[in-house]
Amino acid sequence: MKKKFLRYFTPIILVVLLSSFAWHKFYVSVTQIDYVPNKKRIEITHRIFIDDLEKALEKKYKKKVYLTSTKELPEAETLIKTYLKENIKISINKKPQEIVYLAREVEGDVLIFYTKIAISKKINTFEIFNSLLTDIYKEQQNIVHVNINSNKNSFLFTNSDTQQKIDY
Repeated sequence: MKKKFLRYFTPIILVVLLSSFAWHKFYVSVTQIDYVPNKKRIEITHRIFIDDLEKALEKKYKKKVYLTSTKELPEAETLIKTYLKENIKISINKKPQEIVYLAREVEGDVLIFYTKIAISKKINTFEIFNSLLTDIYKEQQNIVHVNINSNKNSFLFTNSDTQQKIDY
């Protein structure tokens, strides 16, 4: 009788115990910023989860974009560029910079975006504004790694902390 009880009720008990722990999704993006002096530019790589970006674009533009699928909207690329431009801003030596969108690629469930900034002057100050996905997720965290003038820094941007400044 005891074996029969354990055999039938152990799976039920396990399901009840395990279901009491709610899954919590981790909301994060990662950006790498590198100054490449011989090319006279800053190269920027953004890594953003496809489903998170899709949700942000849909909320902002009121359209289902179906990123990376065969149903992707023709204007998806334009919407992405606009979204990135509004949520990533960089100033060098106290002057706002034009971030040029280059390309994107897919790696698993992540979209990788490549952008650049042409720069020919010495970098004395570097300011970053990053509010990617913070309009969608309060717990969003944007990690930014910066490598300029052989100085490496890492920053964590959140809903309440969207700007950082580095002096060289």
